Order: sequence, then C-alpha cells, then structure tokens
Amino acid sequence: MTISQDYSYLSSSDNAFIDSLYSDFKKNPDSVDHSWKQFFQGVEFALSRPDTTGGEATSGNLSKEFKVYRLIQAYRSRGHLISTTNPIRERMNRFPHLDLDDHGLTNADLEETFVIGESLGLKNAKLKDIITHLRTVYCSNIGVEFMHSNDFEIRDWFQNKFENEAKERNFGIDKKKRILSKLNEAVAFENFLHTKYVGQKRFSLEGGENTIPALDAIINYSAGKGIEEVVIGMAHRGRLNVLANIMGKTYEYIFNEFEGQAVPDLTMGDGDVKYHMGYSSHVSTTGGQKVYLKLMPNPSHLEAVDAVVLGYVRAQGDSLYKENPDKILPIIIHGDAALAGQGICYETVQMSALKGYNVGGSIHFVINNQIGFTTDFDDARSSIYSTSVARVLETPIIHVNGDDAEAVVYAVELASEFRAKFHRDIFIDMVCYRKHGHNESDEPRFTQPKFYNLISKHANPREVYKEKLIEGKQIEAQLAVQMEEQFKNLLQDRFNMVKQKPLPYLYQKPEEEWKAFRRSTPKDFDYSPKTSVSKDLLEKNLQALTTLPKDFKPIQKIDKLLEERSRRFSEDKIDWALAELMSYGSLLQEGVNVRMSGQDCIRGTFSHRHAGVVDEQSNTRHIFLQNLSKEQGKYRIYNSLLSEYAVLGFEYGYSLGSPSSLNIWEAQFGDFANGAQTIIDQFITSGESKWQRQSGVVLFLPHGYEGQGPEHSNARPERFLQLAAEWNMVVANLTTPANIFHVLRRQVKWDFRKPLVIFTPKSLLRHPECVSSVKDLTDGSFQEIIDDDSVNAKDVKRLVMCTGKVYYDLKAKQVKDKRKDVAIVRLEQLYPMPEEQSWKLLEKYKNAEKVWVQEEPKNMGAFTFLRRYTQFDDFKLIARKSSASPATGYSSVHAQEQAKIVNNAFAEKIELV
Repeated sequence: MTISQDYSYLSSSDNAFIDSLYSDFKKNPDSVDHSWKQFFQGVEFALSRPDTTGGEATSGNLSKEFKVYRLIQAYRSRGHLISTTNPIRERMNRFPHLDLDDHGLTNADLEETFVIGESLGLKNAKLKDIITHLRTVYCSNIGVEFMHSNDFEIRDWFQNKFENEAKERNFGIDKKKRILSKLNEAVAFENFLHTKYVGQKRFSLEGGENTIPALDAIINYSAGKGIEEVVIGMAHRGRLNVLANIMGKTYEYIFNEFEGQAVPDLTMGDGDVKYHMGYSSHVSTTGGQKVYLKLMPNPSHLEAVDAVVLGYVRAQGDSLYKENPDKILPIIIHGDAALAGQGICYETVQMSALKGYNVGGSIHFVINNQIGFTTDFDDARSSIYSTSVARVLETPIIHVNGDDAEAVVYAVELASEFRAKFHRDIFIDMVCYRKHGHNESDEPRFTQPKFYNLISKHANPREVYKEKLIEGKQIEAQLAVQMEEQFKNLLQDRFNMVKQKPLPYLYQKPEEEWKAFRRSTPKDFDYSPKTSVSKDLLEKNLQALTTLPKDFKPIQKIDKLLEERSRRFSEDKIDWALAELMSYGSLLQEGVNVRMSGQDCIRGTFSHRHAGVVDEQSNTRHIFLQNLSKEQGKYRIYNSLLSEYAVLGFEYGYSLGSPSSLNIWEAQFGDFANGAQTIIDQFITSGESKWQRQSGVVLFLPHGYEGQGPEHSNARPERFLQLAAEWNMVVANLTTPANIFHVLRRQVKWDFRKPLVIFTPKSLLRHPECVSSVKDLTDGSFQEIIDDDSVNAKDVKRLVMCTGKVYYDLKAKQVKDKRKDVAIVRLEQLYPMPEEQSWKLLEKYKNAEKVWVQEEPKNMGAFTFLRRYTQFDDFKLIARKSSASPATGYSSVHAQEQAKIVNNAFAEKIELV
C-alpha cells in the first residue's frame, strides 16, 4: 500500500492548505477530519505546556510538525511490517515506507525538537528519540494492526492502550512463575510423549508451547472480568497438550488412549482418534473463580469447528446467561495455513456481528508455524498475513513472537480486555514453528531443509524464557533454578506414571437435560408417539398468526394473506405453511423454544411462510408467533447471510447447547446444501457415533422436479440415505401438511435426539390437494407410511410406492383414469425404515406387482437405498434415465420426462430404465 493510498486525507503538506484547516479547527474542532483534529489538538496541547517553548501554532511549524505526525501515523499503521515477530528467520521486505524521505524529512531533522512528540508521551523530544520510541512500541516482538478500523473509539482505545503500556509490560514475580510453570507443563508433556510413544501421531505443540500460557492467561484474565464459561474450538495441532494442561484431562486417561488400553464400548458408536475428541471440565482460576471449560470435538476438516463453537456459545448464552456475552467466551484456535485457505473462516467472520449469530466477540488465536503440511506460507496465501480475513471486521490484529512468553501473555490479555470492552472479535497471530513434520513420523526436510536446519538449532520456548529469567534480576534467576527442579520432577512423575486426581465436575443445566435423554433403539422407529394437540391451542395460534399490532401498516397483500389463514382454518383446508406455523406455535405454547435460520426463511424462499411481516412506513418487523403469551417459549427466526457451510455449522452447534428446543436450518434450495457437506458428513450424520454427541438439528431442503433445472430440483436424497446407518438420523420426504406438523412435534417429544432431514416441497406449498384437516392435527401422530384408502386391496394388481411430490402427479393420473387396480402408497419416512409397517403393508398387497416410482434419475433418489431391505427385493424401478446432472434445463424436456414416468406407472407393461 502506498502512502498516498493510506493517508489520502493527510498527504498534503501545503502551508496554505494546513492554515485553512487549522483556521477551521479553531472555529469548530469537529469540522475537520478526526485525524486532523487529533493532530491539531496534540500540537496545541504540547505548545500550551509550561515546560515547552510555548508560542503560537503557525503554518511554518505546523508544516514540519505535520510531517513528523505523518511519520508517527505511518509507524502506527505499518510498523508491524518490520516488527521482530518471527523467532526463526528474517522477515520478508514488505516495503513499509518508514524512512525519513518517505515523509519529507531528512537526517538534518533528527536533532530537531518536535512538540508532536507529546502525543506519544515524550516531552521536548527530538526526532531521533521519537523514532526510537516508535520502533520500541511498534516494531519489537509485538506488531499490531488497528489503524484500518473506521471505528474511532476502537482505534483510539487500542492506540492509547498499546502506547501507554509500552514501557509497563513488566510482570510481577508471581506472574512470571505462572508462565514458566505452564511452559514446564507443556514441554514436559511433549517430551514424555516423544520419548514414550516414538513415532505415534500426536500432532505436537513443540515450537508453539507458549499456546499453553496464552490460553491460561486468557482464561484467568477473562474470569476476573466475569466470564463463567470458555468454549474452545481447535484442530489437532497441540490438542492433546491443551487437554492435559488447560482442560485438566489426566495424563493417565490420555496415555490409555495411546496404549490402546481404553476399552471401547461399541454399543455407543465407532469412536474417534484421540486428537479429535472433546472434553469438559470445571477449573479454578488464579483469582479463585470457577470456570467451565469446553473443548468441542472436531474432525480433521480444518476450521469446520469454528462455526460449531459459535452456535454452541450462542445456545449457552441464550439458555444459561440471559444473552449476556460477559458470561461466556469463545476461543477459536487456528492454524495459519487453514485460516488463510479455508473459506469457512471468511463465512464465520462475516456472520459474527449479525443479529442471529452474534456471540459478543471471539478471541482468535493463531498457532502460526509458518508452514501448512509441506507448503511454505508464500505458496499458501496471497495476503501478507494469514489473519488478513480479520480486516473484514475492522478489528485489531496482534502479531507476536512465539518465543517471547511475556509478549504472548501480554498480547492475549490485551485481546481479552478488548473483547470484554467492545464485544468484538480480535485476532492474535503467534508466529512460531513446528519442530517436527506435519506429524511425528513425517520428514519435513524433504521440502523445507533450510528452515528445519534453523529449527534444529533453536532452543524451545521454555529454554528461551528460562534463560531470559536467569539473565534478569536475582529473584528471577532464583525462580528459574527452582522451577527447573520442578520441571525435572514433573517429567519424572510422568515417566513413573504418578496418578493424577481428576477434577470434580458440576453439570450445567443443558448438560443435565442431555443426561435425562437416552440412546434410541430400533423399536423407537416402528411407530411414532402421539403428537396431537387440542383445537383450542390451534385457535390460539391462529389468533396470533392473523393479528397485527395497532397502527402497524404492512403492504396490502398481507391483509389477503391473513384472511387466507383464517379461511383455510375455518374451511378445514390447512396448507403446508399454516401447518408448519401451527407446529411451532403449539410447541411455543408448551414452553419449548424454537430457533430457525436460513436464507430468506422469515418470508420463505417461495413466499409461503411469512413468519413475520414488515411495516411499509417504519420498516419494523412483526413476528407473529412471538406474541402468543408471556409464558411461551422463545421464538427466534433469522434470515441468514448467503452461506450454507458456516450457518449449518452454527445451527448444529446451537443444537448441542439446546437439547430441549427445536432447532431448524433451511436451505434456499435443497440443491445448495452440498455447500455444507462437511458439516453434514463430519458432524450431523456421524457425531453421535464418533463422539457420543446427540443432536436434534432439523434440515429443511426444498426438493422436487418442476422444470426449474439442475440446480433447483434435487436435494440429493441418495447422499443422505448413503450416510444413513445405525439409526443415526431421520430422513423424510413428506406429502401432507399434517405430517410436517407431527414430525416437528415428534422431534421434541422423543426422549432422545436425532438429526432430521426433510425434503420439503415447492409446488406442493400451493397445490390444492396438498391440504390437511384440523382433525388431522388434533388426532393421531406422524405417519411413516400412508396407504391408499381409495382402493380395495383385493382388486389391486400393481402396488406403486413413492415418496414426496411425485405422489400428486401419480394420484391425478389414477383419478383421471379411474384406476382401482393400482394402489399408490407413500413412504414418508425413508430412514429409519419403518420395518414392521412396511412388511405389514407388503403382505396386504402380496399378490400385486410392485413398483418404485421416483422423479430422480436412476442413479439418484431412494431406490438404491431401498435395495438394502429384503422387502424391496422384487420391486421394479420407474425413474428418469441415469444422468450426470440432476435434471434437464429445458422445460419441454422436463414435461416429457415427467409424463413418461407417470404414464409408465400405469402402463400395462412397464418400460424399465
């Protein structure tokens, strides 16, 4: 960035121009730009002091003072580019433009005194002293980026804080002892594992051990500010060390996992590797506070856990802490290559300040080992720093030398204070190194021989800090010697397998709720529990859904919408949208919280839901179901940013922290859900098996063939069904409003939790036959299979089974042709397969020819999945031809294909695909 770009409003030193601005400032200080105001105030303050030469600010001295001010501002903006933050090698030349001639100054000015130095706390300072001070503050082992922020309050606070504390970063002896103690623990842990378990993967923290005192400092500082819970998300690098030395997981427990002594309970799932597992603990801080610590389980998919952490924190904040961000803190630990390379980092940062996803700011800590697997940083990103994504939020970024323990601790405490004050995200980039390869059996010298030659000669952060203490005051030297003995004893204890006492743990309210749930059994899915409600309750919902506040003026079309809601209820023709809203309202009246988010979900992609309406004058929004009663559950519904990956991750995380609520994510079209495939594969469908973590998250995926082309027709049901096993989730494709009402209520009424994937309709939202009666809601429960009550089983020669919207196309043909010899049966719940019901139904039609009809191509849809089950062995398939694309882009071709499917289902002889 050139100077003219960075200081477009400060780049002129023309005397007349400065005189004009100063004249304006004298009349009204607020009439000039903030930076000019700061400059003039600084000069006037300095000139007014009794220990300065005094005098009047003139264009001559203002011009020279201004050049120095520009230099000061340049150091504040770009001093980080020459800061000594790399512990291993010289930094690249990033052309910071900090030379005198870049600012119209010369060596002759170095001995001249400038009053603008007062803005740095320097009295009667010569230019050379100002520069020395600036280099000490901005170009040492901590480099900071904050001048990019357009928030004056943030910029001024951070500047004053950082500059005023530049000479006061000396820690007391107790704090130094704490830092060295945590470094001892970190290094002892890695040394033990490296010696005891040679060659085993552990993704060590060696080279970045100051992560441990950093996390310890964040937790202790934040607890002192009122934080009661800290939730951590991180990948595998250093995870075991964090578990042992931050979370308090005993070494014995961890070692059993290394030695394979932990006895797996395969009835609880398949488990996961040791460096993916989560953990919870309840620790005491140095200030005597008790803090809950949660380390979220995560897959190897880097950064995927980030949004999950935020969702979990939001749920805890909503349910436990009355939405107070001063009580719960998320810490997200990144790798440098992943932070720069993974798109979910941008999505997560972009969502962080939005109403539906704000958690009051996260502390982001980057373990920057300057390499991604085998890829050098200059091949891993285009930006100077891996943290450049933080600039989206205009939030400070702190770069710190990973060998300087006290600088690291200062940096994270500064970040913690910033988060507590501003409730904004903040990033700490700890530049360090990775002692070994990507894992301990990997040879890094294949690809980075020079870099690893430097690393092999470099002392670890503990040795660096110990030597610093020895070289310091006598008391610090004695401390280093004393702590060295403690380190040796600690290491010997580990080798002697001295038992540790696990920390006591007091369960939180959501955890108590989880404990009350059980694991499901196959029998749970044979039949659904009763989920009907009273008509009085539905009428109360209808009252809320058709009432607007006094003087609220939406557009005229809303009046028609509200009239239609009333009419549908009175005429006993409840459509999909009304049944869905009735389901939410019924749960809310029972005290259950409901949360939903997704792109355009308040109105609905297809303008059907209208959960809220907007006043055309004030632009305020009225959410109907937030006005049922004072005792109702919380109804939270948010339009999301245009993201699938991060938003679904957030909602999954929210479901982990809100076991008793209904939690829904809706895709704009089901086709777009594959943008969140990592969350679906690694968390939603496998989380219970890997980590024993149940989730009740619901996915709404609009699906159905209406001629809208390959990206607006198919939610890929075959992918979800391929992932379906061990009763890990529910997959449904519904055809009645009553069934959406009951399945959503069932999701909460079960005494266990399963993810629910629903392929929701599009054209059926307004299909005249897709309606249910009030009695369908006040009686009964969810129907896994819906039989054909229009035919007599004895007369049926062909059984047509299907799922979803194609039923209505088939039904229209059956009615038109008056075909009583063809029964059309709907499989509403695809997984878990309703085994008992399906066998009974097939026995009823045992003499009929059996056909499965689907809209999807042969290589997609449900048919391949159904062949897992012996009851479907003799079914024939009617479908579109196998295709690389989900659907044709030509409406005429679509119509031909659809007609062929329907006609084939009723043909005397079926044409097989």
